[in-house]
Amino acid sequence: MGFGFVFPGQGSQSVGMLAQLAAGADGARVRETFAEASEVLGYDLWALVSGGPAEQLNATECTQPAMLAAGVALWRLWRRRGGSEPQVLSGHSLGEFTALVAAEALEFPEAVALVRRRGELMQAAVPRERGAMAAILGLEDAVVSEVCAEAALGEVVEAVNFNAPGQVVIAGERSAVERAIAAAKARGAKRALVLPVSVPSHSSLMRPAAERFAEPLAAVRWREPRLSFVSAVDAAEHRDPAELRSLLVRQLASPVRWTDTVRALAERGLNPLIECGPGKVLTALNRRIERSGELQCLAIEDEGSLEAALAAVGVG
Repeated sequence: MGFGFVFPGQGSQSVGMLAQLAAGADGARVRETFAEASEVLGYDLWALVSGGPAEQLNATECTQPAMLAAGVALWRLWRRRGGSEPQVLSGHSLGEFTALVAAEALEFPEAVALVRRRGELMQAAVPRERGAMAAILGLEDAVVSEVCAEAALGEVVEAVNFNAPGQVVIAGERSAVERAIAAAKARGAKRALVLPVSVPSHSSLMRPAAERFAEPLAAVRWREPRLSFVSAVDAAEHRDPAELRSLLVRQLASPVRWTDTVRALAERGLNPLIECGPGKVLTALNRRIERSGELQCLAIEDEGSLEAALAAVGVG
């Protein structure tokens, strides 16, 4: 049976994340990981994460390396504390890069450079004022897709994150997203609200970024993952390095199928499912997806949650 690890993406970052762990006995290990990333980036990533400003941390080209470093730091701390290897790794969007570093398919410094470039290309693909994303709560997936088709009117608006039953994120051109919000409310959505982001992630507007991202992905040395990796692009396991590169290109302009991915992990008998990264966004989604109560969903982000997760897998 065993257990699974999942790594979060953008949206889980916050100024001061990992501060408690960084101040503890293994704090040097946390800061060392951020120092490695800082060497690649050419600026002090830990200073940005610790002190902000939030506007800079939330800029996608900074958020992505910060979330990658946070996830890798927690993974390393897990292993240092005696945590065993999970049977399967997965990640939500950007979190797939963290999962692939943990699976030893990709070296951490190269992953830092890749996700910075990924963020730059995403931001360059669509002017800040043109793109938007919104969360639609309380409608079935198919209804959200219908709403987007009705609201498009020649523009782009698409369902891009199937996060949990009744929780779908849409993205596209701002005016089309606004029309889709109004249409969703008319169809009975409990909530429909614009998210504080400027990049319409995973929509077809990201295709130019995806095409340009293929080159840096090809320039990096890849290995077959040492641990099983399940992609949220298609909720399937992938091992071939060429296939992984192709997936990460597709991922930029394809929906995140998180509901299907968590169900695929649960079907493997994995328990618990542990979120390795700041915040508890995925843990909340995972509980909504698997409501039977049989799947234990945990998160690692501070000393208490780390100890609880270690105890859940029989350490300590």
